[in-house]
Amino acid sequence: MKLQKIVDLSRVINSDTQVYPGDPQPRFTQYTTIENDGFNILNIEMGSQSGTHVDAPFHFDADTERITEVSLDHFVGRGIVVDVRGLPARSELTWELIASQVTHGESGDIVLLHTGWSQYYGTDEYFNHPYLTADACEKLIAQGIHTFGIDAINLDETPDETHDGVGFPVHHLIAKVGGVISENLCNLHDIDFADPLISILPIKLDGADGAPVRAVAIQFE
Repeated sequence: MKLQKIVDLSRVINSDTQVYPGDPQPRFTQYTTIENDGFNILNIEMGSQSGTHVDAPFHFDADTERITEVSLDHFVGRGIVVDVRGLPARSELTWELIASQVTHGESGDIVLLHTGWSQYYGTDEYFNHPYLTADACEKLIAQGIHTFGIDAINLDETPDETHDGVGFPVHHLIAKVGGVISENLCNLHDIDFADPLISILPIKLDGADGAPVRAVAIQFE
C-alpha cells in the first residue's frame, strides 16, 4: 500500500476563527519565548467546538459517550462525498436530494456533505448554510452510517429553528445512536479520487462534549 495523496480538510484555529454564535472565541497568548525563557510555549484558550471539530454524543445527550469514550472507529473510515453544491441559502438537504449518491453507503462509512458553503467562511453568509433534514438523517442511520460531516458550521440549521418541538433534531438523532458529527470542514472539492480514507481523530480532551481535529482525506495507490 502506497500513500498517493493527502487532502487537508481542516480550518486553521486562531483569534479570527469563526465560531457558532455565542461560543467562546479562541485566544492565543505567548506564555514563554526563546528570548526570555529559552523556549516557546503558546497559551491557548478556546471552546471544545472551535474550528474543524467533532461532536461527541454527549454534546446533546447527557446519558451518552463523551469524546474520550467514543470508539476510534467512528473517526476513521471510507468517505462518501455527497455533492450538493449550488443550492440556495438555508436549503434543506432532503433524502430525495442525496439518495442517489449514498445508495452504496454501509456501516463504518463517513458521509461528508459538500455544500460549497466553506467559500463563505468568515462572513455572515456562512451561517445561512444548507442543512440535513431529520428524515434524511434517519435513512442514513438506517444504512449504518453513524459519522457525518459538513463543510459548514452546523449539520442542523443555524440559528436552529425548532422542528416538531425538538431543537437541533439531527444532532439528537445522531447522538441517540452514539454517532459523531464533524463540522467546519473545508477543501472537499480537492477530494478528486474514489473511496478516500477519512480521518477526523479528535484531541483526547477528558470528558469533553467534542474536540478540534486535523481532518484529512487520504488516497492510497
